[in-house]
Amino acid sequence: MGAISGKEFIQRIDQLTTEIWLDGKQIAGKISEHPAFRGTLQTKAALYDIQLNPEQKSKMTYPSPKTGATVGLSYLQPKTKDDLVKRRKMIAQWAKHTNGIMGRSPDYLNTVLMSFAAAASFLEGKRNCFPDNLRAFYEHAREQDLSFTHAFVSPQVNRSEVYFEQHKEPIAAKIIEENEEGIVIKGARLLATQGGITDELLVFSVGRLFFNEDEAFAFSIPSDTKGVKFICRDSFIGGESAFDHPLSTQYEEFDAIVVFDNVLVPWERVFYYKNQAVAENFITQSSFHHFAKHQVVTRQIVKTEFLLGLAELIIETIDISEYQHVQEKVSELIIGLETMRALLEKSEHHATLDTFGFMCPEIAPLKVAANLFPKLYPRFSEIIQLLSASGVTSLPTENAFQSEIRPDLDQYLQAASKTAEERVKIFRLAWDLTMSAFGTRQTQYERYFFGDPVRLASDLYRTYPKEDYVAEIRALLHVN
Repeated sequence: MGAISGKEFIQRIDQLTTEIWLDGKQIAGKISEHPAFRGTLQTKAALYDIQLNPEQKSKMTYPSPKTGATVGLSYLQPKTKDDLVKRRKMIAQWAKHTNGIMGRSPDYLNTVLMSFAAAASFLEGKRNCFPDNLRAFYEHAREQDLSFTHAFVSPQVNRSEVYFEQHKEPIAAKIIEENEEGIVIKGARLLATQGGITDELLVFSVGRLFFNEDEAFAFSIPSDTKGVKFICRDSFIGGESAFDHPLSTQYEEFDAIVVFDNVLVPWERVFYYKNQAVAENFITQSSFHHFAKHQVVTRQIVKTEFLLGLAELIIETIDISEYQHVQEKVSELIIGLETMRALLEKSEHHATLDTFGFMCPEIAPLKVAANLFPKLYPRFSEIIQLLSASGVTSLPTENAFQSEIRPDLDQYLQAASKTAEERVKIFRLAWDLTMSAFGTRQTQYERYFFGDPVRLASDLYRTYPKEDYVAEIRALLHVN
């Protein structure tokens, strides 16, 4: 099949019989027509159309090494620095279409699966591991242009350093049975962003499992597999008007709890199971962090460009550019943008072949970026709020501009360089990005994209090469 169009993507999602719950009700009918999911699915469909656009196709796709068919470039396993740059440019192109706001555009998890498959040989010869299954599924996903959600996190029952679940019924998803057909999973996983509106659900156990091998597994199954249930959080779409809610109407991705009710995972879809050492080490031994962070930082740069553009438009609209405190705030955005760009460029410039033969961006600058952006983004959001001031607290709606009070709005809400309607559009965008339920979720999302920021900082401290710098000080002081 190869790379698909937006229409094909929508048709495939509509054909699924996925069990999705929203606000206590099970979703029925075509998912693409439901008001809570329609905007996001249309946005994703547009991304698939971009990769088949004749003017973009050569930049968004490549020939399948298996069939020669055109496949999505986000599945490319890079062998050279040029491959790495091609991937980044493709990622940036999709990110620009969503202004960097859609954190789970298809290329993210395509990249994750690609990185896992690139390291499949790590599983060779290890107990309960199936590297050929992983390689075969990666190829299947690439050739069919599948879309994914994922669930890596167990329910937040007890976050103490050592917690052993002792409930009779599982809370965290675990293996409760093995049989001739596969493994049976019961329990739940969290944070399946876009859960229920993708072809597949990718599940990996990561981190320390404290000897509970029933929770150590990795697999992918169709989203409509029997026994899988997606329970969505409340919708952050403020309404159907793109004037009133310019971002949430397009980019509300939803986050879901995934419930596994005695779900059978066929053996051919199992990548590993009941192997604690593999579950704890595969993520770090593979190129997951290199490629996932490379994709994420690329998107975050595009998102920062979007915030910078919005900040400058607000300044122009109400004519506040001469104030030094305004210049200082926008300079923070510029410094953050250029720092992220420099870190990404350094990661590519110092890319090397990993032990599996694939070209990996240098991890240190990407880890720095992953530690930096969770601190930058809340400040960037605050800067938009501060520049907007009271301008985001009394905004009329689209309907108000279509009513008999339009003359009052035109008179009293006009701006130095914009009409009242233009001014309100700009400030409603600022509000939806930073102050609406959708906007505040964006801030929390960027804070915790790669997990607990303190743990990210600890990992950076432990893994950053500091020895040469220490040796210089020892030599200067003539100490051991």
